Amino acid sequence: MRTKIEATWIVGCERGHHTLIRDGELVFEGNRILHVGKGFEGKVDRVIDAKGKLVSPGFIDTHVHSGHRASHRLITDTGRPMYYGQPFLEISVPKEGKVVKGDPRYLKHGDAGSAAAFELNAAFTVAELLRNGVTTFVEYGSQLSVQDALLAEVGRVRGILVPREVETSSVELLQDTLRAADERKLPMATHAAYSVIEFYEVVKEHMKTPIELLDHLGMLRPTLNIGHGNFISDNPNLNYSAHRDLELMGRAGVSVSHCPINIVRRARTLDNWQRYQQAGVNLCLGSDTYPRDMIMNMRTASYLGKITSHTYLAATSADVFRAATLGGAISVGRDDIGRLAPGALADIIIVDLSGRNTLRYGPVRDPVKSVVECGVGDDVDTAIVDGKVVMEGAVIPGVDFAKLRAQAQAAAEQIWDTLADWDPLGRTHEQACPWSYPRAE
Repeated sequence: MRTKIEATWIVGCERGHHTLIRDGELVFEGNRILHVGKGFEGKVDRVIDAKGKLVSPGFIDTHVHSGHRASHRLITDTGRPMYYGQPFLEISVPKEGKVVKGDPRYLKHGDAGSAAAFELNAAFTVAELLRNGVTTFVEYGSQLSVQDALLAEVGRVRGILVPREVETSSVELLQDTLRAADERKLPMATHAAYSVIEFYEVVKEHMKTPIELLDHLGMLRPTLNIGHGNFISDNPNLNYSAHRDLELMGRAGVSVSHCPINIVRRARTLDNWQRYQQAGVNLCLGSDTYPRDMIMNMRTASYLGKITSHTYLAATSADVFRAATLGGAISVGRDDIGRLAPGALADIIIVDLSGRNTLRYGPVRDPVKSVVECGVGDDVDTAIVDGKVVMEGAVIPGVDFAKLRAQAQAAAEQIWDTLADWDPLGRTHEQACPWSYPRAE
């Protein structure tokens, strides 16, 4: 079947760089794009009207931890200072002999869990990503049951090797990962240089920074996706005098999955966007926890990137949009996603520039700048994955969002109500995370 999209704006691609096409046409047949530009003369079976809209490559979320992430709601505006803002230690480590109730992701490997809970986590994750225009995502390390549940929800799947964190992986495991990546030609991902505690623990154990350790093992490369990578030796907040991490990452063209919304909630950010970019680091974007809204993440990355770079010329709309598309493709070693060009996979989204019957966008001059500055994930109207229309008119056939919300709420209530059973300090959820304002009786 051959489909033509007639659009006011299209983000095309020439010689590896995005371009803007006004009043253009995109044609795809099967799962491949045939034409991007103007004046397609061939016959088509269907025409999609995208007037007043932006046709874009589907977003690539390079850092996803699946599930409804209810436990993370327990550390909003709070936390124990001895963890230096590290969320994992706050809410993912129960006291000995206990598990985080209501969230099967925290079961140990091999433990029996509720199949329905795994299915809910997977369905919630995939539906949220699609609704926000994400057509490719990287699950950033989880147990087999989580991955099996995700497998049932998605179509196109490719392997990636994820030793979850450098500091919790033995050198032998990291070496095995590298060998397997070379033999199977697979990308890799790991959390590294993402925590004050992790940085100093790795230095103490290996006499190397996390980045220096990865370099020593030969793991640094464009298809190594380093989760966060913000606490590198060059970060002045670490007061580490030997500054060579950024140079090592840039020389190798390593990929860093920057998760701006997730980490700014913990009072930190990338320091700084401009220096990473100038060093040669491939920046891509991830949502990590919530919300899985890549448009909001682009805006947050842009604004924080300007502040930390001390110039409004840094982290431009073009930069962050590239990170959410072409940058993500580089990180997984693909040249057929993240771009709209003949021969590329038909991973396409259509963004409604009307603000869905609001005045949020105002007048639109440059659609990419308007999306980054004014948009939200809810503006994504249509999503096409591998040539299949999986969402149209903001509706995903067969997905009941109200039901998913209700199921997630019920699971979350169990997590919150049973916190005292598994929290190392025996706190209730009110003690761990006080209400924004006192609750009226």
